[in-house]
Amino acid sequence: MNLQTYFKTSGPFEAMQIPEFRYLMSGRFLFILSLRMMSTLVGWWIYQLTNAPFAIGLIGLSEVVPALSLALYAGHVIDMSEKRKLLLTGVFMYVCAAIALLLLSTKFTSEHLVQHRIVICIYAVIFCTGIIRAFAGPSFNVLLALIVPRSVLQNAITWNQGAWLTASVMGHALGGFCIALLGNSGTLLCICSGMLAAFIALFRIKKKPALIQKSEKKTIESVKEGLRFVFRTKDLLGAISLDMFAVFFGGAVAMVPVFARDILKIGPEGFGILNGASDIGAICSVLLLTFFPMKQKQGRRLIIAVSGFGICIVIFALSKWYLLSFFALMLSGVLDGISVVIRGTIMQLRTPDEMKGRVMSVNSMFINSSNELGQFESGLMAKIMGVVPSVMFGGCMTLLVAVTTWFKVPQLRKLQY
Repeated sequence: MNLQTYFKTSGPFEAMQIPEFRYLMSGRFLFILSLRMMSTLVGWWIYQLTNAPFAIGLIGLSEVVPALSLALYAGHVIDMSEKRKLLLTGVFMYVCAAIALLLLSTKFTSEHLVQHRIVICIYAVIFCTGIIRAFAGPSFNVLLALIVPRSVLQNAITWNQGAWLTASVMGHALGGFCIALLGNSGTLLCICSGMLAAFIALFRIKKKPALIQKSEKKTIESVKEGLRFVFRTKDLLGAISLDMFAVFFGGAVAMVPVFARDILKIGPEGFGILNGASDIGAICSVLLLTFFPMKQKQGRRLIIAVSGFGICIVIFALSKWYLLSFFALMLSGVLDGISVVIRGTIMQLRTPDEMKGRVMSVNSMFINSSNELGQFESGLMAKIMGVVPSVMFGGCMTLLVAVTTWFKVPQLRKLQY
């Protein structure tokens, strides 16, 4: 087999030979790009309106409350539903949320509503996106497992993470540049366009009917079954828990608007680049893992990566130089990318197809929601301790969790797949 044939059939591009997988990756890329532009805009917008770091933390709380509350039920619905239709519905609802923010950003609204009422309305829209996210978020990963064969699943997961991270980097950076060039309303118009393009790409995927009939399981029984599976699968539970605490305590990115404006004193362009630094690093690690996947000692490497992540957050907190801050966040992204690929592979390989919706939703409770809880924790601790000490505290706690896991959870330390 020559090199060209290898790369096409069994190398790093194997999953990309599947047309539906390419549609899924295109739609996911455009969707995440738009979401990251939205999160960048909302963080900057809220801080402009309030000048309060704690208000940034409330953005995460507004989204995580409904997402966390509905996660288990959403997993049951995903397993019992036609996956493509459910995902398309979620993307369309996100378009509606972006349009609502667009209306709030207009001159007409600013003339007829005082600032604190606009802030409340923004929080209300973000609360609604939390409801949508509970159903749409896990659907992407469930569709992935139904589209690609098990033999190329690890390669597909790495591509999936690469698309997500690349979109995150571009979304954060584009968000900052669009805010500077187009203002809030112009940025939101770009966001709406991106989400509509994602809808069109995902529409080309074939229908994916439920593997379980609705009459087969009651909702409570179905939810309990998913929870039992996660808690009985110790390596899966350990990986999810470690990542959850790392994200919760190490949420330095939530305070990037404060560091950008008040400590490093850079404008929206610099803020957008700094906001995407960790994702740039994660892309580097995912590209490396695409061509050179890890073959052994994945659990050990996961714990080491999380430890390094915590150290990077401490360096970021202490830095007064833009370049050092950028490289600290970028290295944290490299290490975070390694942990995400390992955890995602464990989850897909360990979970039966008929339970993926419930398990992915449990994962969203642990991991995805911890992003917003971490954002709230960062805002709260910044209010209590100050911005710099709060970020240092988060990095130290992440390191402590990793060290504790090393000694207390030997199953994860010895994990291999």
